[in-house]
Amino acid sequence: MRMLVLGGTWFLGKEVVAGALARGWEVTTFNRGRSGLDTHGVKAVHGDRTVAADLALLAAAGPWDAVVDTSSSELPPCDVLLAARTLTGQVGRWVHISTVSVYAEWPHRPLTETSPLLDCPPDADRTFGYTGTDGSPTKYGFQKAGGERAVSEALGDRAVFLRPGVILGPGEYVGRLPWWLARTERGGPILAPSPADRRIQPVDVRDVAAFTLDQAAGTGAGAAFNVAHPEGLTFAEFITACLAVTGGAGRPVWASPEDLIDHGVKQWTELPLWRTHAGVWAVDPSRAVAAGLRCRSLGKTITDTWSWLQADGRPVEHPRWAEHGIDPEKEAKILASFPGPMAEG
Repeated sequence: MRMLVLGGTWFLGKEVVAGALARGWEVTTFNRGRSGLDTHGVKAVHGDRTVAADLALLAAAGPWDAVVDTSSSELPPCDVLLAARTLTGQVGRWVHISTVSVYAEWPHRPLTETSPLLDCPPDADRTFGYTGTDGSPTKYGFQKAGGERAVSEALGDRAVFLRPGVILGPGEYVGRLPWWLARTERGGPILAPSPADRRIQPVDVRDVAAFTLDQAAGTGAGAAFNVAHPEGLTFAEFITACLAVTGGAGRPVWASPEDLIDHGVKQWTELPLWRTHAGVWAVDPSRAVAAGLRCRSLGKTITDTWSWLQADGRPVEHPRWAEHGIDPEKEAKILASFPGPMAEG
C-alpha cells in the first residue's frame, strides 16, 4: 500500500503516519517542513500546497493508492481544489479530514450524514462565508464545506469525508483537554457547566487515525462519516477523571448555563467543551461504527494525555491554545458570587 499524507507532522497527521508505517505501508508526506519533524521512515517531500509548481513536483513522485489530507483546515476551497485537481490522476482514494461544522444545522440540531450542508462553491477564496451572531454557522464551516465540494469535483466517488467534532489525546494543539487537566491539578472550587449529566462525545486522535487508515485502504465507493464517540461520558465523569489522574484536591461547582452566560463566560473556549446548543453533542456516528470505527474509553484518553504532558509533551505551537480556559481571577469572582454552599462546591 502506497499512501500520501498531506501534512503528517503533528497531532492527527502524525498519528496517521505512525499507524500507516506500523501496517507496513510505504508513506510519502508533503508539507512545508515548518511545523514538527518528519517521521523517520517516510519519504518526505517539502513544498507549499498552495503553489501549483510545488504540487506538480509532488505529483511526479506518485502514484499512490490513497491520499489522506490532514492539512486543509486553514485553507480556502480554491486551494483544496488546486491540490485535488493536480493529484487526481496520481491517487486512488482521497480521504479528506473535514468537520461537523460543515452541517448547516450544527450545533443546533442532532446530526446524521444526511443532514444538509452549508453551501459554498468549490473554488471560493478565503473571503467566502460568515459567522452568525450566536457563533453559528461559522465562516470556518462554510470554507470546509467548500473544501469537500472541491474534492468531490475532482475525485467523484473516490472521495471519503471524515467529519469529526472534537478530537482529543496526546499531542493536542488546541488546548481543550490540557487546560482542564491543568485546572483540576490546581484544585480548589472548579467552575463547571451544568447539567453535570450531559454527555459529551469527543474522540481520541488515535482512534480517528485508525479509522482514517481503514478508509484509505477501502475499495468501495466513497462516503461521508461522522466521527464522534458513540458512548462518550458525562461532564461530571470527565471532570472526575481529570481530577483522578492529576491528583488535584478540588471539586466542581456546577453553575447553570444562565449563570455562566450572565457572567460573560464564553462558550466553547473559556470553559472548553461547554456549549449550550442542543445539537453540539448529538452527532450520530453509527455509520462510522458500522464501517469499523472503534473508540477507546475517554478515561483512557484523559490518562494518556496527562502522561504525555507529564513527559514534557509539547504540542506544535498554535494560536488556538491561548483561546482556551477562563482567567483564574474571573473564575474566582464568579464562584464568589454564588451562595455559600454552592461556592463551597
